[in-house]
Parts: sequence; structure tokens; C-alpha cells
Amino acid sequence: MNIRLRPLLVGIAAAALLAAPASAHRQWMLPSATTVSGDDVWVTVDAAVSNDLFYFEHFPMRLDTIHAWAPDGSEAKLENSSTGRYRSTFDVHLTQKGTYKIASIGGGINGSYMLNGEQKRLPRGTTAAQLATAIPAGATDVKIAESASRNEIFVTAGEPSEGVLKPTGEGLELAPITHPTDLVAGEEARFRFLIDGQPAPGITVAIVPGGVRYRDQLNDQTLKTDANGELAFTWPEPGFYWLNATASDAKTSVPQATQRRLSYITTLEVQAP
Repeated sequence: MNIRLRPLLVGIAAAALLAAPASAHRQWMLPSATTVSGDDVWVTVDAAVSNDLFYFEHFPMRLDTIHAWAPDGSEAKLENSSTGRYRSTFDVHLTQKGTYKIASIGGGINGSYMLNGEQKRLPRGTTAAQLATAIPAGATDVKIAESASRNEIFVTAGEPSEGVLKPTGEGLELAPITHPTDLVAGEEARFRFLIDGQPAPGITVAIVPGGVRYRDQLNDQTLKTDANGELAFTWPEPGFYWLNATASDAKTSVPQATQRRLSYITTLEVQAP
């Protein structure tokens, strides 16, 4: 059963969409509950890409990149999975006490080139091994970029735990200072962001409250991390929020790529005081 314990919240995972104007498509996962209690509890997750946050009206997220981890670090099964026209959905049986992580982790190569006076783009899904043949002879102004994205949410059964919050040291990650299931309206939360396990100073973080469909303004806030990769934010009101951090560097694993684009997305629930 859902409980409104004062300390508690959520987040989730998959490909990179940058924070942008109200008309932009945003990828998100939304759980039926962020905190639950009891001995036989489940959470249902909707996963979609849409203009209006947390409403399905554009495209479903792919399920093959989504995984869940139990508090002890073992992988939890996604059950009753299905993909419809506008959303994907699945259940996770929370058989352990503590905090679960549900995440979609992706990446790829994208790029463009000029050929006979026309700009061409690499086909979706091009791999590093295919690059040599994907760009035809005579192409000019070749631009190749590598992308890495992480979209994750957190759900707590009973008391929150820290195990699944440990960073992997790969790509752009959130290393929470305030537990993601301990967010309360009117109170300050602190977050730390890492790139490849190291503090990520000066990166852009956008925070957008849900309910975009019912207001004229996006009401987003754009912040920058400090020298330690940290930022503080006081939640103006209860509800679900979409957080997107973005960064870029030249630390590519593909020799032809000159830029690596990084994205982190999570959905957070802020409780009433």
C-alpha cells in the first residue's frame, strides 16, 4: 500500500533527451508509487516520450534497455511488460526491504557529412564497426559524436537504503547527498553529479515540475553544479519533477568521434510537509 511517509521519493532510466522548451519531447518513467509498505508489494511503471510530462501522447520507451535492481544489488525481474502505441508499462515485485533502482542505460553514435552539396546523417543504430563503410568516399565536413545516457528512478519499500545509489563510474551519474526518497516541499535537497566517477563542475541541470499540460509556462529552472559537482534546490511544492543533467567532453571511445554527449534523467517525487 502507498504511504505518505514524510521522507520519500523516486527516479528512472534510458536515452538522452536534452532539456528544452515546452514543445520538446522528453523521455520519462513514472512509478505508481515511490514509497510502499507491506510484505507483498508491487510498483507499476509507465515509460514514454512526450511533450507534456507524464502524459502519453507521442511515443513509448523501449523496454529492452530497462533493468531493475533490488536493495542487495541483485537484478529484479520486470513483470507483465507491454508496449502500446503511446507508452510502455511494467511491474516490479518489491520482495526486499529498502530502495530499488530502475534504469535505462543507452548510448550510440550519431553524425553527419556533406555529399554532393547535401547534408546526410548517419543511419540510426550505426555502430563503431560500421563507421568505416557508413561514410561514403568523397564525403566532406564529417562530424561524429558519441552519446551516453542514463534514465533512472528510485522506489523504496519500507525504510530507504543506500546500496543502489553507489555510482558505477561510467558516464554522467547522480550521487545523491539527500536520499532521492527523502524530498519534501519547502526543504532543500542536495545532489552531486559525477562524470566517469569524478565530480562534474559547471554542468547544466534542468528541473521541470509535472503538470505542464495544464499551464502556459513550463516553470522550469536551470541550474549549474559548483566546483564539486554539487547543487542545492528547494522544492517549491509537492508533486513529481523531471530532472535532466547534460554535459559534453572529448573523452570518446570511438576514434572518429570528436565529442561525447552525456545525459542523465530522473523522475523525483516531492512529498508534502
